[in-house]
Amino acid sequence: MLYTYDTPNGVKVSSYLEELKDTYGLTYEFHCMDLLAHEQKSEAFLKLNPNGRVPVLVDYASPANGGKQFIVFESAAILLYLAENYDTQYKYHFSDPALRSESLQWIFFSHGGIGPIQGQAHHFVRYAVDDIPYAKKRYLDETKRLYGVLNTRLEGREYLIGPGKGVYSIADMNCAPWVRCWPWAGVDTIDPFPNVIAWLARIEARPAFQRGADVREW
Repeated sequence: MLYTYDTPNGVKVSSYLEELKDTYGLTYEFHCMDLLAHEQKSEAFLKLNPNGRVPVLVDYASPANGGKQFIVFESAAILLYLAENYDTQYKYHFSDPALRSESLQWIFFSHGGIGPIQGQAHHFVRYAVDDIPYAKKRYLDETKRLYGVLNTRLEGREYLIGPGKGVYSIADMNCAPWVRCWPWAGVDTIDPFPNVIAWLARIEARPAFQRGADVREW
């Protein structure tokens, strides 16, 4: 059971589950949380994730836990859990130690950088009670700097990790759902980052990603 919403962090997981469904026939259920009603802060949900955030995965027959129930929160941790337990043919992650390390580096780059920084830009641009120009500029400038790092990485590549031009993997899934929301964070344009634009277009063209991004419409 996936407890989720169509936030960037939610889309990371639902899009991977959709890829696993297409590749392996994996089935799953989901519950779309009512974030506006603060369902994520309910006593029942806090038993699943004491941090009160989506997504949360409840695996009722976990291979990692002897077939018993196992709960995973934090979107990147869920991606890694699914990769290690259900992506047995390494379609979207890597068995090679060097590639696995590269993948983790870019997952952490996004999880510790783009997600938090862009999230703060979004807050100060759209939701802050007070207009604080310094905060908006600080987080918008840093968001664009991080996009520049991505753009450099993607020079001559189609995806973040893998030999040659790379292969679509959980490193891309962990990052693209945030970057695709650039207008909501107040970024005026991503034209200076053509490699990022092309990368996003490839990912958004994937049927599994499209289904995962439209979780509320199922």
